Amino acid sequence: QVQLVESGGGLVQAGGSLRLSCATSGGTYSNYYMGWFRKAPGKDREFVAAITLSGSSTLYADSVKGRFTISRDNAKNTVYLQMNSLKPEDTAVYYCTATPYSRRWSKILHDYDYWGQGTQVTVSS
Repeated sequence: QVQLVESGGGLVQAGGSLRLSCATSGGTYSNYYMGWFRKAPGKDREFVAAITLSGSSTLYADSVKGRFTISRDNAKNTVYLQMNSLKPEDTAVYYCTATPYSRRWSKILHDYDYWGQGTQVTVSS
């Protein structure tokens, strides 16, 4: 059973930066596609970014493209989300997610099997 633990959330002013981390355990990390989703109050959970097993390919939501960067360190079993030029509309709980390489790599929530508990990101205007 894969376990995911996020960290790095907090309060930041608009235009600022944060880096989220997600440490994994309980599985062979390099065999999992990794991703980030977020849920804002009153909205559904939405895709943010995803990365392949080696980290050679990435996917982004249009709303974060050019501002956020997903990366992974397979030696540390950790995936990161660097968030720059943050906007108030980025305020949400951010969730780390993983799915085995036998599944589809996608932007679709139901394609991911494992989830962290979430970390709050609040961007003030």
